[in-house]
Amino acid sequence: MDLYHAWCNLKDGVKDTDFADRVHAYLGHLKEGGAIVGYRLTRRKLGLGPAHLTEFHIIIEVEGLAQLDKAFAQVASRADPAEGLHHAVNSLVTDVSFALYRDFPDAGRVRGEEKF
Repeated sequence: MDLYHAWCNLKDGVKDTDFADRVHAYLGHLKEGGAIVGYRLTRRKLGLGPAHLTEFHIIIEVEGLAQLDKAFAQVASRADPAEGLHHAVNSLVTDVSFALYRDFPDAGRVRGEEKF
């Protein structure tokens, strides 16, 4: 499983519940269409966390880079409904950063005698 992470803050005046509704509409659409396996929207709790991390964190699960590429292609086509749903989320956020992680060890890892 590959995990695509997005961190962000909300622009001034944006309601947190409006943001959550739009994220669920957008990523729910991608999930229903098979472009992603699943997702989570999380929010920093009690102000705990490193200063460089933002208040909101989205984790998108895909079965591999081919599925992630399919999701990117769907959004990059700029065709509705994905384009409108994507813009509805992006228009609310600032301080965005991304990362891509994988389960470890994954199925592709060859195991043998490893020396440290």
